[in-house]
Amino acid sequence: MTPSPRMAWPASRWSCISTVALVFLTGAVAGAVVLNLGGHKWMHQSTPFWTEAGKEISLQRWKRELDLTPDQARELETILDDFGLYYRNVVSEIKPRILKILNDEQKQRFTRLVGEAQHKTSP
Repeated sequence: MTPSPRMAWPASRWSCISTVALVFLTGAVAGAVVLNLGGHKWMHQSTPFWTEAGKEISLQRWKRELDLTPDQARELETILDDFGLYYRNVVSEIKPRILKILNDEQKQRFTRLVGEAQHKTSP
């Protein structure tokens, strides 16, 4: 007795579903391995745009990708300068407020963490 086409369909459907699931899981595992081996750090290596070097990189990219006119580019540069100044002021004003609520051990750790963050963002 030969199997009817109707009976063959469930087997091929399961093999199709299994193949898709296997491909998906293999991709997920490969992605996790790459991120664990340092891929995640590479993704976040760009210089923040509120630093001087980051501002210049962002400005050049945005000029190119947005096709900015020279006037628009000058205004954008002013806006980025203003934001950088604002950001640095906020950081300098908030640090003493945070230090006020910490104990001595926490202050040392906080100072170390801030130093690490500044080192990562400095050009």
